[in-house]
Amino acid sequence: MYSPFTVTSSSLELLKVGDRALVKFCNIQDKNILKKLNSLGLTTGVMISVQQDFPSLIITVGTILLEIDKALARSIYVRLL
Repeated sequence: MYSPFTVTSSSLELLKVGDRALVKFCNIQDKNILKKLNSLGLTTGVMISVQQDFPSLIITVGTILLEIDKALARSIYVRLL
């Protein structure tokens, strides 16, 4: 499932609209998905903000809006700002 909030990080899935966070790490086994996320700028240390959390998660990475499904969001860990 997912991990609750901790001092160091939480799953991206748990963030709400308006939350800003730094990407800590991605626990993604599929190298193709990881490459795609990296090419879109979703890398360790980048700041993101949540624009929408239902029906799908939409985040801002720099000036790019990304739509991420809940399963993928569970694999991305962030630290709230």
